Amino acid sequence: MSSIEELQKRLGVTIDSETLRLALTHRSYSFENGNVPTNERLEFLGDSILGFCIAEYLYETQPDLPEGDLAKRRSAVVSMRALASLARDLDLGQHIYLGRGEKQSNGANKPSILADTMEAIFGAVYLQHGMAAARTLILGLIAPLLEDEDLLGAATDWKTVIQEQAAAEKMGDVYYAVEGAGPDHARTYDAVLHIGDRVLAQGSGPSKKEAEQEAARLSWKMLHPPKQVPAK
Repeated sequence: MSSIEELQKRLGVTIDSETLRLALTHRSYSFENGNVPTNERLEFLGDSILGFCIAEYLYETQPDLPEGDLAKRRSAVVSMRALASLARDLDLGQHIYLGRGEKQSNGANKPSILADTMEAIFGAVYLQHGMAAARTLILGLIAPLLEDEDLLGAATDWKTVIQEQAAAEKMGDVYYAVEGAGPDHARTYDAVLHIGDRVLAQGSGPSKKEAEQEAARLSWKMLHPPKQVPAK
């Protein structure tokens, strides 16, 4: 099996050789090879498709998140960092057509080049197979990142989300029972979230604020188990 066949197997979709080569052609290669077409137009297309698919997925699976938090989560998982990480997992860099200068400067591992090429692949799949196939590929790769709290970082203020839900649904007062332990230089905190007479989740952290945020995040997940994405 050729390396290109292995790439397509990892992607789980077949792209014809001409379209795939276009998706993998960086402008530095084009400059040194008679200005052959580059992947920039496919990248433009793929970026739009990616943003739409993730926005749709978040809208369907996170019905209680406000617009601002939906936008932050989308931004986190379609970021250059996230897309470059996916490209590395697929070993995409070795397949990109680069000019000599980019090859010498390790362009095959540059986040910007990897992320742009990943978007071009999404665009190529859309052109070859349509939106359903592009959506399946995108969600298969990116939806798991929505569970990666390191990647999401501070994308969501969980305390605010819980507070707003409790108020909207008249669930009762929200408060945190917080306890600290350990020496001052290495103190840890445990926070238990209460809503009305319900005791929800406990979170831990190196500060009261972080412990409360973790308790709120875990409580939100308890209140909102994952939902199946409807088939298209």
